[in-house]
This record gives sequence, structure tokens and C-alpha cells, in this order.
Amino acid sequence: MKRCVIVLLVLAVSVPSISYAYPIDGYLYSGIRRLLKLERIILGELDEKMPPNGALLITEQINLNLYNDDHGPIIDYPEADPELQEALNSLFPNLNESYSVALFDVTPGRPVRYADRQPTRGFQPGSVGKLAVLAGLFCELENIYPHSFDDRIALLKERVVSGGPFAVYDEHTVPFYELEGGKHYKRQVKESDRFSLFEWADHMVSVSNNGAASVLWREVLLMRVFQSEYPCLNETDVQEYLKNTPRRELMDLATDVVSCPLVSLGIEPEEWRLGQMFTRGATGIIPGQGGSIGSPKGLMKFLIAVESGRVTDPRSSLEIKRLMYMTDRRIRYGASDALDDAALYFKSGSLYSCDPNKSGPCGKYAGNRFNYMNSVAIVEQPEGAKYIVVLMSNVLSKNSNFDHRRLAGQIDEIVKVDVEEATEDQ
Repeated sequence: MKRCVIVLLVLAVSVPSISYAYPIDGYLYSGIRRLLKLERIILGELDEKMPPNGALLITEQINLNLYNDDHGPIIDYPEADPELQEALNSLFPNLNESYSVALFDVTPGRPVRYADRQPTRGFQPGSVGKLAVLAGLFCELENIYPHSFDDRIALLKERVVSGGPFAVYDEHTVPFYELEGGKHYKRQVKESDRFSLFEWADHMVSVSNNGAASVLWREVLLMRVFQSEYPCLNETDVQEYLKNTPRRELMDLATDVVSCPLVSLGIEPEEWRLGQMFTRGATGIIPGQGGSIGSPKGLMKFLIAVESGRVTDPRSSLEIKRLMYMTDRRIRYGASDALDDAALYFKSGSLYSCDPNKSGPCGKYAGNRFNYMNSVAIVEQPEGAKYIVVLMSNVLSKNSNFDHRRLAGQIDEIVKVDVEEATEDQ
């Protein structure tokens, strides 16, 4: 297979020999530079707020909950457990009818249990849809290096690409950390910014940067097109390809690379799909098609597949879970105090719109035309409770942030109480 010399992003620096949490302890493995800042915070070298206790797992403590499980890999969608279903139903009498949820208790030492509310209801997934880009990424990495996972990780770490027009525009800032001197700051992404594929993926998930998602989606498409030549691909070749390829062909390829991995997991297009990239710069080059939709059932299918090691393969699934591990600021559902000590693998997304011709107030995260707020989370409490939850809503003219946080605490209590009762019975 053709290989090329890739200029490394990382420089020779002295790294403290500590191991706190992935990705906090993952700098040497991944080359994600912001992790060095987190190490310095934990060491007390930077006077900044410490991550929550749940963000301090070491790498070896992050595992797939349903891989090599006593019950075997879960492929079929689970049936509702009557007791868990009753407990879940009790949380919603006074909330907006749009609230939809799927809950899967995978606590070790007892049978798995499932409950839901309106699991097939469709929502605009917002940034939660970025997880489909991750699935596409690891699928195409396997196509390039089918026999070497180490080569896949090396490509993520060593291949550096610029954002270009795909990176703009997005109000979400990303962290910058200068290895020489330790200068650190945050700002919006510019077209000229260059990051490794691993860093673009981290920016996409940890701070939900739309530009990073579009850049990474572009790279996944290029992997599909150029295959073994992709590691040596230069930016001139990329620009020529994007300029000379018919827009319809680009549209079809962009849809295919993020749809096929989901379909292979049994996720139907009406359950979860992505219809367009996340920035105007990107859609100006590769237009969207078909629209985006997500449902609790479709997203739960994906998270079960991650935990079962079925997204490409077990090592790829574990890498996706590591990228979802929250060491940055926790928001919305993830901001609940009940989850402070829990390991949280998380993605949140929102999309709102105002219409002056419609009744009701309108503002940021409180649209009166539509007002989607969605979260997916794998929660692992230190006392043993482990569960997966998908929560989606479309409550008009109201910021649902508080209700999402409150539901997080209530759902956590349902699962933890049952864990305590099971322990007492033993």
C-alpha cells in the first residue's frame, strides 16, 4: 500500500507522566493538544476550575458495557420492562407532550432493562447528528487500512488539514494550545486553521463546533473517493476535485458516507439520517439533500451498537466512546448535579427558529417556530448504575434547559434506586 511522509503536528515536548482520564491522559496517543492544558489544571499548574469527578477516569477504566457481556451482543431492539416503564412514565404528566425518551439500563450483574416514551417520534437532531460523522469516519478508516487499527489511529493523529470554507461560519469557539510556551486561548475557527483529524473530531464532539463537523465530513468523503491515496492527498488535489466534480455527485457521496454505517446497524432512514453539512461554507460547495431527522429509537440503536462493539469493530466503537467522554464543560442534560460523579459520554444538540407571524415569545433556545433540544448520554455512576438515555423535545417559546437537567436527575434516581434495591436483595 502506498504510504507517504506526513509532517507531524506534535512537537517534542516534556509531558508529565500522569494518567488521569481519556482523553485527558490521551495526548501522546492522540496528539490532541488541549489535553496538555487539562493535565496542567489537574497538576495545579494552572489556576482554573477542575473537571468534575466523573471526568477523572483513566483510560483503562473506559470499556464497552455490552461487549463480551454475559448476554451476548445486543442486536435486536429491546422490549420494554414493565416496572421501568411505569417509573419512566411517572416523570412526564406535567411536561410538554413533545418530550420523547428512550432509556436502557445496562447495570452489570442483572438483566438489561428498557423503557421509552414516543421512541419513533422524529426531531431535527441538531448537533447530536455529528455522531453519524464519527461513524462514517471509522468506517472509511477501516476501508483504507482494513488490517491495521494502529495505522488508522496514526492517520488520525498525523494527517493535518486546513479548514478552508468548510470551517466557517460558527459561533462556537475551539481551544488552542501552543506547545512551546503553553499559551492557551479560545476563538472561532478560521479558514486558515489547521488541525489533525483527531483534533477536528475532538472539536466536533467536545465543544460541538459546526465547522469541525463539516471539515471532518469532507475528509470522510475524500477517504471514500481516494481510498489508499488519501494519506498523501494534498490540498491542491482536494480543491480541484471539489471544483470539478458535479454537485449532484458530491451530494450523493456526502449522504452515502454518513448513511451507510447507520443502515448497516439496522437504523432506518426515518429513524436517523443527516441531510446536510453544518456550515454555510460547506453547503455552498456540497448542497444538502433529503433533510435531517432523528428519533430516540434511532439514536438508541446507535448507542447500543457502540456499547456492543458493532460500529465498524470493537476498537472503533471504543474510540467513538472515548471521543464522547466529557472532559469539557457539561451542558443541558449533562449539567445535572446528579451526574457530577458519573462518567458521562455525551452529545447535545439544539436548533431553534423565530417567526414574527407566530404567537408566543421567541429568543435564543426558545424558538416559536421550532425549538429542538436533544441529548444522548451514556451514564456510569461510581456505585454501579450504568445506563443509556436519549432525550428529545420541541417545546416552543421556552428554553428547556432546566427541564432537561431536572429530568436527568430524576432518571438517574430511578436507575440508582433500583440498583440499591437489587443490592439489598442480594
